[in-house]
Amino acid sequence: MNIHEYQGKNLLREHNVAVLSGVHCTTVEQALAAYDALGSKVVAVKSQIHAGGRGKGTLYHPETRAHVMDGGVKIAFSRDEVESYATNILGNILVTIQTGDEGKVVNNLYIEAGCDIAHEYYLALLVDRDNKSVLIMASTEGGMDIEEVAEHTPERIHKVVVDSNVGLLGFQKRDLGMALGLRSVALKAFSKMLANMYNMFVSQDCAMVEINPLVRTGNDEIVALDSKISFDENAEFRHKNWDELRDLSEEEDVEIRAKETGLSYVKLDGNIGCLVNGAGLAMATMDVIKLYGGEPANFLDVGGGADEEQVKTAFSIILEDPNVKGILVNIFGGIMRCDIIARGVIAATEALSLEVPLVVRLAGTNVEEGKKILDTSTLNIHAASDLAEGAQKIVALIGGEE
Repeated sequence: MNIHEYQGKNLLREHNVAVLSGVHCTTVEQALAAYDALGSKVVAVKSQIHAGGRGKGTLYHPETRAHVMDGGVKIAFSRDEVESYATNILGNILVTIQTGDEGKVVNNLYIEAGCDIAHEYYLALLVDRDNKSVLIMASTEGGMDIEEVAEHTPERIHKVVVDSNVGLLGFQKRDLGMALGLRSVALKAFSKMLANMYNMFVSQDCAMVEINPLVRTGNDEIVALDSKISFDENAEFRHKNWDELRDLSEEEDVEIRAKETGLSYVKLDGNIGCLVNGAGLAMATMDVIKLYGGEPANFLDVGGGADEEQVKTAFSIILEDPNVKGILVNIFGGIMRCDIIARGVIAATEALSLEVPLVVRLAGTNVEEGKKILDTSTLNIHAASDLAEGAQKIVALIGGEE
């Protein structure tokens, strides 16, 4: 789950990480009032969307797609410039390297006070699942795309692996700060900031915290000038306030509907719809589809307790994607019974007048009964005995490689 920069700044502020004064706005009038209230001659006018590369993005009119302005983050030196930038940003589509050509409509702005920047750094905290730890990455090349830094000057990216059982240690903070060239007052400020940010990362069940740039001011203060934060949705039960932070306009309608139905769905760019029970099996199914030359159109986990109605809903969600040319159902019955899945597949196929090829692989609880239900139907359903066969069949049926 992603949140906006202004929401991330509030979270950082609550955990004693230095950020600049700023105001969230949704109208040009609010942006002008924010400029007046901040009392800073220089302010940043920042578009708020769930995507990176905003500063290098391009704004287009939502209906005509006519070019409006380059850059979704602007530095304003006067009230008139704030009005001009806010007018050009709000309500228009911002296209960045992370949004794709479709872009995102900007409904929120963040007006932030100016800052005396002596140097820009990059800082990120991530979950390192391989090492079951928190990975901290930092670089002196702040403000740049970290992918470019990693490709051209990887030696400028410094990493610290934090054992979650021990926590962030003093020497790790000191060594990372010194690797960035920080000394004296700036080093002490960085160490304190990093400790607070790590505590926030753990206590708030973050999946990622990225600050680009983190800046050193002329007074050697360390300030988070940006904020990109995402949470691990598996911990949602511990954070009832997350519903207040979620911006549904930034999420796919089908993903919202899937969540409301108890399904886990993520749209992808392929043409083979996947309906699977279990996140691990869903990932494996997508991998095997790609192995045999296909491209998955979605991640869809119906969970262990889905009923016929949820299976029908899952099918309807898959078919809303116009790119889907075929569907692979891969169910391993444990808590989930194969006969229930079989009935749900038939009900969905009949109700939705399914026209694309459908391959079904069942295994586990009540598998023979499930197979019998599918075999005795008059519908065009292709059975598979295992995942490999299922993937090969669906790829072949849509005209891909065998």
